[in-house]
Amino acid sequence: MNQSIGKFFSYFLPIIVILVIFIVISRYVFGVGRADLQELALYLHALVFLGCAGWALVEEEHVRVDILYKDKPESYKKLINTLGLVFFVLPVVFIISFYSIDFIKLSWLLKESSTEPGGLKTVYLHKTIILLFPLVLFLAAVKQLKELWK
Repeated sequence: MNQSIGKFFSYFLPIIVILVIFIVISRYVFGVGRADLQELALYLHALVFLGCAGWALVEEEHVRVDILYKDKPESYKKLINTLGLVFFVLPVVFIISFYSIDFIKLSWLLKESSTEPGGLKTVYLHKTIILLFPLVLFLAAVKQLKELWK
């Protein structure tokens, strides 16, 4: 599941590159700044980062302190992975979920829009994607715990 989600969001990367090239040419060749497109590139980048986090965790492409891990036996690695998931990843998932709900709710209540002239009018929609991060991390953590203890 996380691979599918991560791959889906990774397809936004070429769009971001094209968008940024367009923004740079627009700004420095034609002298026209586009705050809306700059914000769109920013939010697409956030979408890629938040959507691919679970995929990175499942594929073990996340940051790890290998000096304490790489030459150890499998039983040690299993214990470290389990403790890391239970005491670090899952609490982060619940904390981000808990604190982002009021943040997102307030944004929707205010129908928050950009503070930049010409910026996007739908910032409240973009802030909702914050919940994608704990969702994909939770799915990844559950999958890893199942694989560790099967």
